[in-house]
Amino acid sequence: MWMDHRAVSQVERINATQHRVLSYVGGVMSVEMQPPKLLWIKENLQESCWEKAGYFFDLPDFLSWKATGVTARSLCTVVCKWTYTSDGGWDDSFWKMIGLEDLVKDKYEKIGNHVLSPGESVGKGLTPEAAKDLGLPAGIAVAASLIDAHAGGLGVIGADVKGYNLPCENEPITSRVAMICGTSSCHMGVSETPIFVPGVWGPYFSAMVPGLWLNEGGQSATGKLIDHVVRGHVAFPELQSKAAASAHSIYTYLNSHLDLIKKSLPVGFLTVDLHVWPDFHGNRSPLTDLTLKGMVVGLTLSRGLDELALIYLATIQAIALGTRHILETMQAAGHHINTLFLCGGLSKNPLFVQMHADITGKPVVLSKEVESVLVGAAILGACASGDFVSIQEAMAKMGKVGRVVQPNHEHKRFYDKKYEVFLKLVEHQREYRSIMNSF
Repeated sequence: MWMDHRAVSQVERINATQHRVLSYVGGVMSVEMQPPKLLWIKENLQESCWEKAGYFFDLPDFLSWKATGVTARSLCTVVCKWTYTSDGGWDDSFWKMIGLEDLVKDKYEKIGNHVLSPGESVGKGLTPEAAKDLGLPAGIAVAASLIDAHAGGLGVIGADVKGYNLPCENEPITSRVAMICGTSSCHMGVSETPIFVPGVWGPYFSAMVPGLWLNEGGQSATGKLIDHVVRGHVAFPELQSKAAASAHSIYTYLNSHLDLIKKSLPVGFLTVDLHVWPDFHGNRSPLTDLTLKGMVVGLTLSRGLDELALIYLATIQAIALGTRHILETMQAAGHHINTLFLCGGLSKNPLFVQMHADITGKPVVLSKEVESVLVGAAILGACASGDFVSIQEAMAKMGKVGRVVQPNHEHKRFYDKKYEVFLKLVEHQREYRSIMNSF
């Protein structure tokens, strides 16, 4: 599981090597990537797993193997999570340096020595056995895969935006960032030349859009964090009861409740005295600090539904402020971003979407098909089957704009101040750690 952070010791040792492959993951490897996980398995499950394993797969490659019987890996998975490069392949010196030289000895058979570009046809298509399990005809084309977030990015980032009065109209796709927002969030930006962004994964060549370099920012817990904060509050049973009585989801009810208590204020201004630092599961981007913790400033003794709604709002704002932090880091390194494209479960929440528009100051484009990961997968399949000659053509035809949410620019000063506090929070956390480390 990507969210499993057990391999802390292993990733610290890997980062201490300062090997050249680390420059392609923002300078610091994440514990969520595969090399530290493999090293953890070797060191902790040597006999029961490491020595018995025939292959190690990322889930997308496992699925294409089950569908076709072919062990080929996707360029997306091995480049983004395993340190493979599209021009140089595997770097023997890296695996030997970190203690996984056995992968080199078998010529990388266990982790992939046949790599395909996303959208390429795998083997002879669906095997008879897989076809029977799925209720489909044998031989249907199966495409080399993308990681789920990258498929979501592919499903939204290439949509035709003519007529929507967006700043990215008549500009290259490099002016866009795709945000895939679910349990965690990923921020996908592409460029024509490699851009090395401190604390942001990549640049990865052709890992999402063929011919373009990908940088991937991310937040390890977003939907998971919102759920944790809301369900852990003492007023959650009251929320659950009232939401059920009104036949609404708990989040729709919370949004309505915020509208009730805001009075004459813009809803976002309710958190003037309540601030959250959202790294309850460490920081993936742009600080790459697994040890960071969550912070809340401004709590009172109140225990009611109003307070639950406010901490819910402050948490959403903190996530959006984290997105602003990532985007500013990407832009400082050379990206030119003017429009956000959101998809995933959190994009269904209008408060989440509006806060991202207001706090980043950029318009948000929502996909017509909310499940954009499925659109991305369909794009790959349509290329593998020959229905489209290129992924770019399929992206433009199959990705559709649903709705555009504009930022409230009159709220800019308030959110600039919130962002100033946001950055102070992590500065203070590090100061507190330094004080306690001197104990």
